[in-house]
Amino acid sequence: MTAMWRKSFLGIAGLLAVAAVLAACGPDGTAVARVVRELFTGSTPLSAAAQEELGRLETVVGTLSVPRSSNELQTEIEHFQDAFSKVRENYVRPVDDKALLAAAIEGARAFGEAKGTGRPRDVVEAALHGMLGKLDPHTIYLNARDYGDMQVVTSGRFGGLGIEVTQESGQIKVIAPIEDTPAAMAGIVTGDLITHVDSEAVEGLGLAEAVSRMRGPPGTSVRLTIRRGDQSPFVVALERAVIRTRPVKWHLEGSIGYLRVASFNEQVASGIERAMEELRKESGGKLSGLILDLRNNPGGLLDASTWLSDAFLNEGTILEVRGRNGAGARPYRATRGELAAGLPLLVLINGGSASASEIVAAALQDLGRAQVMGVRSFGKGSVQTIYPLVHEGALKMTTQLYYTPHGKSIQALGVLPDILVTPIEATGLRREADNPSALPPDHAEDGRARLEISESDCPVRPDGDRLLGCAILFMNAGQEQNFLSALRPAK
Repeated sequence: MTAMWRKSFLGIAGLLAVAAVLAACGPDGTAVARVVRELFTGSTPLSAAAQEELGRLETVVGTLSVPRSSNELQTEIEHFQDAFSKVRENYVRPVDDKALLAAAIEGARAFGEAKGTGRPRDVVEAALHGMLGKLDPHTIYLNARDYGDMQVVTSGRFGGLGIEVTQESGQIKVIAPIEDTPAAMAGIVTGDLITHVDSEAVEGLGLAEAVSRMRGPPGTSVRLTIRRGDQSPFVVALERAVIRTRPVKWHLEGSIGYLRVASFNEQVASGIERAMEELRKESGGKLSGLILDLRNNPGGLLDASTWLSDAFLNEGTILEVRGRNGAGARPYRATRGELAAGLPLLVLINGGSASASEIVAAALQDLGRAQVMGVRSFGKGSVQTIYPLVHEGALKMTTQLYYTPHGKSIQALGVLPDILVTPIEATGLRREADNPSALPPDHAEDGRARLEISESDCPVRPDGDRLLGCAILFMNAGQEQNFLSALRPAK
Protein backbone atom coordinates (compact mmCIF):
# COMPACT_ATOMS: atom_id res chain seq x y z
CA MET A 1 0.00 0.00 0.00
CA THR A 2 1.43 3.37 -1.00
CA ALA A 3 1.11 6.61 0.91
CA MET A 4 -1.76 7.42 -1.44
CA TRP A 5 -4.76 5.24 -0.56
CA ARG A 6 -5.83 2.88 -3.29
CA LYS A 7 -8.51 0.21 -3.56
CA SER A 8 -8.74 -2.58 -6.12
CA PHE A 9 -12.18 -2.79 -7.64
CA LEU A 10 -13.83 -5.15 -10.10
CA GLY A 11 -17.19 -4.65 -11.77
CA ILE A 12 -19.01 -3.78 -14.97
CA ALA A 13 -20.96 -0.81 -13.78
CA GLY A 14 -19.67 2.38 -12.38
CA LEU A 15 -20.03 5.75 -10.79
CA LEU A 16 -18.33 7.96 -13.30
CA ALA A 17 -17.19 11.31 -14.79
CA VAL A 18 -14.15 13.05 -16.32
CA ALA A 19 -11.50 15.90 -15.84
CA ALA A 20 -8.41 17.55 -17.47
CA VAL A 21 -6.17 20.14 -19.39
CA LEU A 22 -2.63 21.39 -20.10
CA ALA A 23 -0.63 24.48 -21.01
CA ALA A 24 0.89 26.34 -23.96
CA CYS A 25 3.18 25.13 -26.66
CA GLY A 26 6.62 26.54 -27.44
CA PRO A 27 10.32 26.54 -26.60
CA ASP A 28 11.80 25.74 -23.21
CA GLY A 29 10.51 28.89 -21.49
CA THR A 30 6.83 28.27 -22.32
CA ALA A 31 4.15 26.73 -20.12
CA VAL A 32 4.17 23.46 -22.06
CA ALA A 33 7.91 23.08 -21.60
CA ARG A 34 7.59 23.67 -17.86
CA VAL A 35 4.73 21.18 -17.63
CA VAL A 36 6.75 18.57 -19.52
CA ARG A 37 9.75 19.02 -17.25
CA GLU A 38 7.71 18.88 -14.06
CA LEU A 39 5.43 16.05 -15.13
CA PHE A 40 7.80 13.64 -16.73
CA THR A 41 11.09 14.06 -14.90
CA GLY A 42 12.35 10.54 -14.25
CA SER A 43 9.79 8.91 -16.59
CA THR A 44 9.63 8.31 -20.32
CA PRO A 45 9.89 11.77 -21.94
CA LEU A 46 7.13 12.99 -24.22
CA SER A 47 7.85 12.99 -27.93
CA ALA A 48 7.92 16.24 -29.88
CA ALA A 49 4.62 15.25 -31.50
CA ALA A 50 3.01 14.71 -28.09
CA GLN A 51 4.32 18.06 -26.86
CA GLU A 52 2.71 19.66 -29.90
CA GLU A 53 -0.59 18.02 -28.91
CA LEU A 54 -0.23 19.59 -25.46
CA GLY A 55 -0.05 23.01 -27.06
CA ARG A 56 -3.12 22.33 -29.18
CA LEU A 57 -5.02 21.14 -26.12
CA GLU A 58 -4.16 24.30 -24.17
CA THR A 59 -5.31 26.47 -27.06
CA VAL A 60 -8.65 24.65 -27.32
CA VAL A 61 -9.28 24.72 -23.57
CA GLY A 62 -8.27 28.36 -23.28
CA THR A 63 -10.63 29.29 -26.09
CA LEU A 64 -13.58 27.46 -24.53
CA SER A 65 -12.96 28.43 -20.89
CA VAL A 66 -14.36 31.38 -18.95
CA PRO A 67 -12.25 31.49 -15.74
CA ARG A 68 -13.66 33.27 -12.68
CA SER A 69 -10.23 33.90 -11.19
CA SER A 70 -6.67 34.24 -12.41
CA ASN A 71 -5.54 30.86 -11.09
CA GLU A 72 -8.62 28.79 -11.97
CA LEU A 73 -7.26 27.64 -15.32
CA GLN A 74 -3.84 26.84 -13.84
CA THR A 75 -5.49 24.73 -11.12
CA GLU A 76 -7.23 22.65 -13.77
CA ILE A 77 -3.98 22.34 -15.73
CA GLU A 78 -2.33 20.86 -12.65
CA HIS A 79 -5.34 18.57 -12.22
CA PHE A 80 -4.84 17.26 -15.75
CA GLN A 81 -1.12 16.83 -15.18
CA ASP A 82 -1.83 14.64 -12.18
CA ALA A 83 -4.36 12.45 -14.00
CA PHE A 84 -2.39 12.15 -17.24
CA SER A 85 0.84 11.20 -15.48
CA LYS A 86 -0.95 8.46 -13.54
CA VAL A 87 -2.32 7.00 -16.76
CA ARG A 88 1.13 7.02 -18.38
CA GLU A 89 2.72 5.30 -15.40
CA ASN A 90 0.09 2.82 -14.31
CA TYR A 91 -2.31 1.83 -17.09
CA VAL A 92 -2.25 -1.90 -17.80
CA ARG A 93 -0.99 -1.45 -21.38
CA PRO A 94 1.56 1.04 -22.76
CA VAL A 95 -0.24 4.20 -23.90
CA ASP A 96 0.20 6.35 -27.00
CA ASP A 97 0.64 9.86 -25.59
CA LYS A 98 -0.14 11.65 -28.83
CA ALA A 99 -3.29 9.60 -29.50
CA LEU A 100 -4.59 10.14 -25.97
CA LEU A 101 -3.99 13.87 -26.09
CA ALA A 102 -5.66 14.07 -29.51
CA ALA A 103 -8.68 12.30 -27.99
CA ALA A 104 -8.67 14.85 -25.14
CA ILE A 105 -8.79 17.64 -27.71
CA GLU A 106 -11.74 15.95 -29.41
CA GLY A 107 -13.53 15.73 -26.06
CA ALA A 108 -12.97 19.43 -25.35
CA ARG A 109 -14.17 20.41 -28.83
CA ALA A 110 -17.28 18.27 -28.44
CA PHE A 111 -18.02 20.23 -25.26
CA GLY A 112 -17.62 23.46 -27.20
CA GLU A 113 -19.97 22.31 -29.94
CA ALA A 114 -22.62 21.44 -27.35
CA LYS A 115 -22.15 24.22 -24.77
CA GLY A 116 -20.15 26.99 -26.41
CA THR A 117 -18.03 27.99 -23.43
CA GLY A 118 -17.86 27.01 -19.77
CA ARG A 119 -15.78 26.95 -16.64
CA PRO A 120 -12.27 25.48 -17.06
CA ARG A 121 -13.26 22.52 -14.88
CA ASP A 122 -16.15 21.59 -17.21
CA VAL A 123 -14.04 21.84 -20.35
CA VAL A 124 -11.26 19.86 -18.71
CA GLU A 125 -13.63 17.10 -17.62
CA ALA A 126 -14.90 16.82 -21.19
CA ALA A 127 -11.31 16.55 -22.42
CA LEU A 128 -10.44 13.81 -19.96
CA HIS A 129 -13.66 12.00 -20.77
CA GLY A 130 -12.58 11.93 -24.40
CA MET A 131 -9.06 10.79 -23.50
CA LEU A 132 -10.01 8.01 -21.10
CA GLY A 133 -12.64 6.80 -23.54
CA LYS A 134 -9.77 5.68 -25.79
CA LEU A 135 -8.54 3.20 -23.19
CA ASP A 136 -11.18 0.69 -22.06
CA PRO A 137 -14.77 0.80 -20.75
CA HIS A 138 -13.70 0.55 -17.10
CA THR A 139 -11.16 3.38 -16.89
CA ILE A 140 -12.99 6.52 -15.80
CA TYR A 141 -12.60 9.78 -13.92
CA LEU A 142 -14.49 10.25 -10.66
CA ASN A 143 -15.12 13.84 -9.65
CA ALA A 144 -15.39 14.63 -5.95
CA ARG A 145 -19.09 13.74 -5.81
CA ASP A 146 -18.76 10.50 -7.74
CA TYR A 147 -15.69 9.46 -5.76
CA GLY A 148 -17.62 9.90 -2.54
CA ASP A 149 -20.56 7.95 -3.97
CA MET A 150 -18.30 5.08 -5.01
CA GLN A 151 -16.91 4.76 -1.49
CA VAL A 152 -20.44 4.60 -0.11
CA VAL A 153 -21.51 2.00 -2.70
CA THR A 154 -18.67 -0.38 -1.83
CA SER A 155 -19.63 -0.13 1.83
CA GLY A 156 -23.05 -1.58 0.94
CA ARG A 157 -25.32 1.39 1.77
CA PHE A 158 -26.21 4.17 -0.65
CA GLY A 159 -29.07 6.12 -2.20
CA GLY A 160 -30.66 5.71 -5.61
CA LEU A 161 -32.61 3.17 -7.64
CA GLY A 162 -30.52 0.02 -7.15
CA ILE A 163 -29.53 -0.51 -10.75
CA GLU A 164 -26.19 -1.55 -12.26
CA VAL A 165 -25.60 0.03 -15.67
CA THR A 166 -22.95 0.27 -18.33
CA GLN A 167 -22.59 2.22 -21.56
CA GLU A 168 -22.46 0.70 -25.04
CA SER A 169 -22.21 2.83 -28.17
CA GLY A 170 -23.58 5.82 -26.31
CA GLN A 171 -26.55 3.90 -24.87
CA ILE A 172 -27.19 3.22 -21.16
CA LYS A 173 -27.71 -0.50 -20.65
CA VAL A 174 -28.85 -2.39 -17.57
CA ILE A 175 -26.39 -5.03 -16.38
CA ALA A 176 -28.57 -6.11 -13.48
CA PRO A 177 -30.99 -4.63 -10.95
CA ILE A 178 -29.88 -5.10 -7.36
CA GLU A 179 -32.23 -7.39 -5.48
CA ASP A 180 -34.93 -5.85 -3.26
CA THR A 181 -34.42 -2.33 -4.62
CA PRO A 182 -36.81 0.02 -6.49
CA ALA A 183 -35.38 -1.04 -9.86
CA ALA A 184 -35.85 -4.76 -9.20
CA MET A 185 -39.33 -4.32 -7.75
CA ALA A 186 -40.37 -2.20 -10.76
CA GLY A 187 -39.50 -5.08 -13.10
CA ILE A 188 -36.39 -3.63 -14.76
CA VAL A 189 -34.33 -6.53 -16.13
CA THR A 190 -30.89 -7.29 -17.52
CA GLY A 191 -30.46 -5.98 -21.07
CA ASP A 192 -32.98 -3.12 -20.78
CA LEU A 193 -31.90 0.14 -22.44
CA ILE A 194 -32.61 3.38 -20.58
CA THR A 195 -33.34 5.99 -23.23
CA HIS A 196 -34.79 8.87 -21.16
CA VAL A 197 -34.75 10.07 -17.55
CA ASP A 198 -37.77 12.26 -16.75
CA SER A 199 -38.42 12.65 -20.50
CA GLU A 200 -34.86 13.88 -21.21
CA ALA A 201 -32.78 11.74 -23.57
CA VAL A 202 -29.61 10.22 -22.11
CA GLU A 203 -28.12 8.69 -25.26
CA GLY A 204 -24.76 10.29 -25.95
CA LEU A 205 -24.31 11.56 -22.40
CA GLY A 206 -21.37 10.32 -20.40
CA LEU A 207 -22.20 7.44 -18.10
CA ALA A 208 -21.51 9.66 -15.09
CA GLU A 209 -24.03 12.26 -16.22
CA ALA A 210 -26.68 9.62 -16.97
CA VAL A 211 -26.19 8.02 -13.55
CA SER A 212 -26.30 11.45 -11.90
CA ARG A 213 -29.71 12.16 -13.44
CA MET A 214 -31.09 8.94 -12.00
CA ARG A 215 -29.87 9.80 -8.50
CA GLY A 216 -31.69 12.03 -6.06
CA PRO A 217 -32.90 12.32 -2.48
CA PRO A 218 -34.69 9.23 -1.08
CA GLY A 219 -38.46 9.54 -1.48
CA THR A 220 -38.32 11.54 -4.70
CA SER A 221 -39.70 10.15 -7.95
CA VAL A 222 -38.10 9.56 -11.33
CA ARG A 223 -39.48 8.23 -14.61
CA LEU A 224 -37.30 6.03 -16.84
CA THR A 225 -38.13 5.30 -20.46
CA ILE A 226 -37.13 1.72 -21.22
CA ARG A 227 -36.54 -0.04 -24.53
CA ARG A 228 -36.65 -3.81 -24.22
CA GLY A 229 -35.89 -5.95 -27.23
CA ASP A 230 -38.45 -5.46 -30.00
CA GLN A 231 -41.09 -4.02 -27.67
CA SER A 232 -42.28 -0.44 -27.96
CA PRO A 233 -40.60 1.90 -25.45
CA PHE A 234 -42.42 2.17 -22.13
CA VAL A 235 -42.12 4.33 -19.01
CA VAL A 236 -41.40 3.01 -15.51
CA ALA A 237 -42.04 5.26 -12.51
CA LEU A 238 -39.76 4.65 -9.50
CA GLU A 239 -39.27 6.19 -6.08
CA ARG A 240 -35.67 6.67 -5.02
CA ALA A 241 -34.63 4.98 -1.80
CA VAL A 242 -31.63 4.47 0.46
CA ILE A 243 -30.12 1.27 -0.94
CA ARG A 244 -28.94 -1.09 1.75
CA THR A 245 -27.51 -3.95 -0.21
CA ARG A 246 -27.76 -7.39 1.29
CA PRO A 247 -25.21 -9.21 -0.84
CA VAL A 248 -25.88 -12.69 0.58
CA LYS A 249 -29.18 -14.56 0.78
CA TRP A 250 -29.77 -18.20 1.61
CA HIS A 251 -32.36 -20.89 2.13
CA LEU A 252 -32.65 -24.68 2.21
CA GLU A 253 -33.75 -26.84 -0.71
CA GLY A 254 -34.34 -30.08 1.16
CA SER A 255 -30.87 -30.87 2.47
CA ILE A 256 -29.17 -28.63 -0.13
CA GLY A 257 -28.03 -25.19 1.00
CA TYR A 258 -28.65 -22.36 -1.46
CA LEU A 259 -26.36 -19.30 -1.27
CA ARG A 260 -27.07 -16.28 -3.45
CA VAL A 261 -24.29 -13.66 -3.68
CA ALA A 262 -25.62 -10.63 -5.56
CA SER A 263 -22.52 -8.38 -5.40
CA PHE A 264 -19.08 -8.17 -3.80
CA ASN A 265 -18.94 -5.48 -1.15
CA GLU A 266 -17.56 -5.26 2.37
CA GLN A 267 -20.50 -7.23 3.78
CA VAL A 268 -19.89 -10.48 1.87
CA ALA A 269 -17.70 -12.15 4.50
CA SER A 270 -20.10 -11.61 7.40
CA GLY A 271 -23.03 -12.58 5.17
CA ILE A 272 -21.51 -15.91 4.11
CA GLU A 273 -20.45 -16.80 7.65
CA ARG A 274 -23.94 -16.11 8.95
CA ALA A 275 -25.52 -18.02 6.06
CA MET A 276 -23.45 -21.14 6.70
CA GLU A 277 -24.27 -21.01 10.41
CA GLU A 278 -27.99 -20.67 9.72
CA LEU A 279 -28.07 -23.38 7.04
CA ARG A 280 -26.39 -25.87 9.34
CA LYS A 281 -28.82 -24.99 12.11
CA GLU A 282 -31.91 -25.20 9.88
CA SER A 283 -30.81 -28.53 8.40
CA GLY A 284 -30.14 -30.03 11.81
CA GLY A 285 -26.49 -30.42 10.86
CA LYS A 286 -27.37 -32.56 7.84
CA LEU A 287 -26.40 -30.38 4.88
CA SER A 288 -25.65 -32.60 1.88
CA GLY A 289 -24.35 -29.95 -0.52
CA LEU A 290 -24.26 -26.28 -1.50
CA ILE A 291 -25.36 -24.28 -4.53
CA LEU A 292 -23.51 -20.95 -4.90
CA ASP A 293 -25.52 -18.67 -7.19
CA LEU A 294 -23.45 -15.92 -8.86
CA ARG A 295 -25.84 -15.16 -11.72
CA ASN A 296 -26.15 -11.47 -12.61
CA ASN A 297 -23.46 -10.63 -10.06
CA PRO A 298 -21.64 -7.69 -11.70
CA GLY A 299 -18.57 -7.76 -9.43
CA GLY A 300 -17.23 -5.45 -6.76
CA LEU A 301 -14.22 -5.58 -4.47
CA LEU A 302 -11.27 -7.83 -5.29
CA ASP A 303 -10.68 -8.64 -1.61
CA ALA A 304 -14.29 -9.78 -1.21
CA SER A 305 -13.97 -12.18 -4.15
CA THR A 306 -10.71 -13.69 -2.92
CA TRP A 307 -12.20 -14.07 0.57
CA LEU A 308 -15.21 -15.94 -0.80
CA SER A 309 -12.99 -18.23 -2.89
CA ASP A 310 -10.80 -18.90 0.14
CA ALA A 311 -13.89 -19.70 2.22
CA PHE A 312 -14.41 -22.84 0.10
CA LEU A 313 -10.75 -23.79 -0.35
CA ASN A 314 -7.95 -25.10 1.86
CA GLU A 315 -5.03 -24.59 -0.50
CA GLY A 316 -4.01 -23.48 -3.97
CA THR A 317 -3.64 -20.21 -5.87
CA ILE A 318 -6.97 -18.42 -6.22
CA LEU A 319 -5.74 -16.04 -8.92
CA GLU A 320 -2.74 -14.04 -10.01
CA VAL A 321 -2.87 -10.40 -11.02
CA ARG A 322 -0.32 -8.99 -13.47
CA GLY A 323 0.34 -5.41 -14.47
CA ARG A 324 1.79 -3.88 -17.61
CA ASN A 325 3.95 -6.39 -19.51
CA GLY A 326 3.42 -8.90 -16.70
CA ALA A 327 5.04 -6.63 -14.11
CA GLY A 328 4.18 -6.81 -10.45
CA ALA A 329 2.68 -10.29 -10.62
CA ARG A 330 0.94 -11.05 -7.35
CA PRO A 331 -0.64 -14.40 -6.43
CA TYR A 332 -3.55 -14.70 -4.02
CA ARG A 333 -3.42 -18.03 -2.22
CA ALA A 334 -6.00 -19.94 -0.21
CA THR A 335 -5.50 -20.66 3.47
CA ARG A 336 -6.66 -23.61 5.52
CA GLY A 337 -10.03 -23.46 7.23
CA GLU A 338 -12.75 -24.15 4.64
CA LEU A 339 -16.29 -23.25 5.74
CA ALA A 340 -17.92 -26.18 3.91
CA ALA A 341 -15.38 -28.98 4.16
CA GLY A 342 -16.60 -32.20 2.59
CA LEU A 343 -19.76 -30.73 1.03
CA PRO A 344 -20.27 -30.97 -2.75
CA LEU A 345 -20.41 -27.50 -4.31
CA LEU A 346 -22.08 -26.31 -7.52
CA VAL A 347 -21.65 -22.75 -8.86
CA LEU A 348 -24.25 -21.08 -11.10
CA ILE A 349 -23.19 -18.37 -13.59
CA ASN A 350 -24.65 -16.57 -16.59
CA GLY A 351 -23.80 -13.73 -18.97
CA GLY A 352 -24.33 -11.19 -16.18
CA SER A 353 -21.72 -12.84 -13.93
CA ALA A 354 -18.72 -10.57 -14.22
CA SER A 355 -15.28 -9.88 -12.83
CA ALA A 356 -15.26 -10.66 -9.10
CA SER A 357 -17.87 -13.39 -9.59
CA GLU A 358 -15.79 -14.80 -12.45
CA ILE A 359 -12.76 -14.96 -10.14
CA VAL A 360 -14.71 -17.13 -7.69
CA ALA A 361 -16.18 -19.41 -10.35
CA ALA A 362 -12.84 -19.92 -12.13
CA ALA A 363 -10.88 -20.55 -8.91
CA LEU A 364 -13.31 -23.16 -7.60
CA GLN A 365 -13.51 -24.76 -11.05
CA ASP A 366 -9.77 -24.88 -11.79
CA LEU A 367 -8.90 -26.21 -8.33
CA GLY A 368 -11.52 -28.96 -8.61
CA ARG A 369 -13.54 -27.72 -5.64
CA ALA A 370 -16.78 -27.09 -7.55
CA GLN A 371 -18.51 -27.75 -10.81
CA VAL A 372 -19.88 -24.76 -12.71
CA MET A 373 -23.31 -24.77 -14.39
CA GLY A 374 -25.00 -22.19 -16.61
CA VAL A 375 -23.80 -20.15 -19.60
CA ARG A 376 -20.48 -18.48 -20.36
CA SER A 377 -19.85 -15.50 -18.08
CA PHE A 378 -19.39 -11.85 -19.08
CA GLY A 379 -15.62 -11.86 -19.59
CA LYS A 380 -14.29 -8.91 -17.57
CA GLY A 381 -10.83 -10.06 -16.54
CA SER A 382 -9.34 -6.72 -15.51
CA VAL A 383 -8.64 -5.08 -12.16
CA GLN A 384 -9.28 -1.39 -11.54
CA THR A 385 -7.31 0.58 -8.96
CA ILE A 386 -8.60 3.80 -7.42
CA TYR A 387 -6.02 6.62 -7.57
CA PRO A 388 -7.09 9.70 -5.60
CA LEU A 389 -5.96 12.89 -7.34
CA VAL A 390 -4.20 15.70 -5.51
CA HIS A 391 -6.73 18.39 -6.45
CA GLU A 392 -10.00 16.42 -6.08
CA GLY A 393 -11.67 13.22 -7.18
CA ALA A 394 -9.91 10.11 -8.43
CA LEU A 395 -9.16 7.89 -11.38
CA LYS A 396 -10.64 4.41 -11.49
CA MET A 397 -8.09 2.88 -13.85
CA THR A 398 -7.45 -0.56 -15.28
CA THR A 399 -4.03 -1.48 -13.92
CA GLN A 400 -3.91 -5.28 -14.04
CA LEU A 401 -5.34 -8.39 -15.65
CA TYR A 402 -6.11 -11.43 -13.55
CA TYR A 403 -5.40 -15.05 -14.32
CA THR A 404 -7.04 -18.24 -13.10
CA PRO A 405 -5.21 -20.99 -11.18
CA HIS A 406 -4.52 -22.65 -14.57
CA GLY A 407 -2.90 -19.43 -15.83
CA LYS A 408 -5.71 -18.42 -18.20
CA SER A 409 -6.99 -14.89 -18.60
CA ILE A 410 -10.74 -14.34 -18.36
CA GLN A 411 -10.56 -11.03 -20.24
CA ALA A 412 -13.02 -11.04 -23.17
CA LEU A 413 -13.40 -14.84 -22.89
CA GLY A 414 -15.24 -15.41 -19.62
CA VAL A 415 -15.66 -18.64 -17.68
CA LEU A 416 -16.95 -21.64 -19.60
CA PRO A 417 -19.21 -23.83 -17.41
CA ASP A 418 -18.56 -27.54 -16.96
CA ILE A 419 -22.27 -28.03 -17.61
CA LEU A 420 -23.46 -25.65 -20.31
CA VAL A 421 -27.20 -25.00 -20.11
CA THR A 422 -28.47 -23.45 -23.35
CA PRO A 423 -31.14 -20.87 -22.42
CA ILE A 424 -34.62 -21.09 -23.88
CA GLU A 425 -34.52 -17.41 -24.84
CA ALA A 426 -31.50 -15.23 -25.53
CA THR A 427 -31.16 -12.35 -23.03
CA GLY A 428 -29.73 -9.89 -25.54
CA LEU A 429 -26.98 -9.03 -23.04
CA ARG A 430 -23.74 -8.17 -24.78
CA ARG A 431 -20.53 -9.46 -23.26
CA GLU A 432 -17.24 -7.67 -22.60
CA ALA A 433 -15.84 -8.73 -25.98
CA ASP A 434 -18.73 -6.97 -27.76
CA ASN A 435 -17.57 -3.55 -26.58
CA PRO A 436 -15.34 -1.99 -29.26
CA SER A 437 -13.00 -0.47 -26.66
CA ALA A 438 -12.63 -3.64 -24.57
CA LEU A 439 -9.12 -5.00 -24.00
CA PRO A 440 -8.55 -8.05 -26.24
CA PRO A 441 -7.93 -11.53 -24.81
CA ASP A 442 -4.38 -12.72 -24.15
CA HIS A 443 -4.91 -16.04 -25.87
CA ALA A 444 -7.27 -17.89 -28.15
CA GLU A 445 -10.47 -19.32 -26.76
CA ASP A 446 -10.09 -23.01 -26.11
CA GLY A 447 -11.98 -25.98 -24.73
CA ARG A 448 -15.65 -26.72 -24.52
CA ALA A 449 -18.13 -27.66 -21.85
CA ARG A 450 -17.95 -31.22 -20.59
CA LEU A 451 -21.72 -31.56 -20.79
CA GLU A 452 -24.31 -29.58 -22.76
CA ILE A 453 -28.03 -29.60 -22.01
CA SER A 454 -31.01 -27.40 -22.81
CA GLU A 455 -32.72 -25.26 -20.22
CA SER A 456 -36.01 -26.51 -21.61
CA ASP A 457 -35.13 -29.95 -20.18
CA CYS A 458 -34.76 -28.59 -16.64
CA PRO A 459 -37.53 -28.97 -14.04
CA VAL A 460 -39.90 -26.01 -13.85
CA ARG A 461 -39.94 -24.39 -10.40
CA PRO A 462 -42.83 -22.28 -9.10
CA ASP A 463 -40.74 -19.14 -9.58
CA GLY A 464 -39.86 -20.15 -13.15
CA ASP A 465 -36.13 -20.57 -12.41
CA ARG A 466 -35.37 -23.61 -14.54
CA LEU A 467 -31.59 -23.39 -14.10
CA LEU A 468 -31.95 -23.62 -10.34
CA GLY A 469 -34.27 -26.56 -10.92
CA CYS A 470 -31.49 -28.29 -12.87
CA ALA A 471 -28.95 -27.40 -10.18
CA ILE A 472 -31.05 -28.99 -7.43
CA LEU A 473 -31.68 -32.04 -9.61
CA PHE A 474 -27.94 -32.37 -10.27
CA MET A 475 -27.02 -32.11 -6.59
CA ASN A 476 -29.62 -34.69 -5.54
CA ALA A 477 -28.71 -37.09 -8.36
CA GLY A 478 -25.29 -37.83 -6.92
CA GLN A 479 -23.89 -39.03 -10.26
CA GLU A 480 -23.94 -37.40 -13.68
CA GLN A 481 -25.63 -40.37 -15.34
CA ASN A 482 -28.43 -40.25 -12.78
CA PHE A 483 -28.82 -36.54 -13.50
CA LEU A 484 -29.11 -37.10 -17.25
CA SER A 485 -31.62 -39.86 -16.73
CA ALA A 486 -33.69 -37.61 -14.48
CA LEU A 487 -33.83 -34.90 -17.15
CA ARG A 488 -35.95 -37.06 -19.46
CA PRO A 489 -39.06 -37.12 -17.27
CA ALA A 490 -38.46 -33.45 -16.44
CA LYS A 491 -38.77 -32.67 -20.15
